[in-house]
Amino acid sequence: MRIPQDAATLMTTAEVADYLRVKERTIYEMVSRQQIPFSRATGKLLFPRRLVDAWLEAQTELPATGIAPPPPIYAGSSDPLLEWALRQSGAGLAVLTHGSTHGLEELAAGRALLAGCHLPEGGGSYNLGPVRRHLPGPDIVVIHWARRTQGLLTAPGNPLAITGLADVAARGLRFAARTPGAGSQRLLDLLLAQEGLTAENLTTAPRIAESQADLAAMIEMGEADCGLGLRAAAGALGFLPLVADECFDLVLRRRDYFGPAVQALLAFARSDALRARAAHLGGYDITALGEVRFNA
Repeated sequence: MRIPQDAATLMTTAEVADYLRVKERTIYEMVSRQQIPFSRATGKLLFPRRLVDAWLEAQTELPATGIAPPPPIYAGSSDPLLEWALRQSGAGLAVLTHGSTHGLEELAAGRALLAGCHLPEGGGSYNLGPVRRHLPGPDIVVIHWARRTQGLLTAPGNPLAITGLADVAARGLRFAARTPGAGSQRLLDLLLAQEGLTAENLTTAPRIAESQADLAAMIEMGEADCGLGLRAAAGALGFLPLVADECFDLVLRRRDYFGPAVQALLAFARSDALRARAAHLGGYDITALGEVRFNA
């Protein structure tokens, strides 16, 4: 598992064995089975104490409280690479994509195990403020998934010669909006504000695009002239880039970080297959995938 280098004091194998009151041989066996957080960044085994403490807390058996574990559901924002990885990794999570804010709400209510979000806060910041507001508890972890390129999806070849959002508004072109609270809708509001516009200046398509795939289908079928979406979702459609480094993160409770579903996903995320898929889709920077951005 990937460990941030600033996680906490680093313990050696002997120190972590003493800390857990087991033999060093037991630690080596746990490392071989990836049962304990560790790092090989310096060429030898090191154990960040903060993450060891979090792992130890996750293994603690508590008396029955009547609170059921969350269902195996990923909720939140639609992301083509993540949804493919969830299927390929065998994580066993069902996918429920109704936008970033909805995902955080589902996680907070115990109706999802994992949420994905890309909520801009202005000034280039993403996600951490909304996460703190929706999930104020002390057991929340935010894991980076990817930096993504967002822009305007158009018909193949951009036959309407769309040049940007101001052009879309001025010409009354049909724009495919996203659900309220979706990260793309929040980003749209910020981009429109930079042009001195609001969503009311746009002529919207008759229905809302429910996901990245739905957005692309609406444009392919002529239901909309354009919409704000991912380079990865464009396929053969036209694409006009607007934001090159949008931040997409995964949010979960600390107790679930070491669970089989999340570990299966993160293990697959380190594979050559995922890197190849990201390159094929385009518009992804997965250099920092797996880094812990926030650990309450």
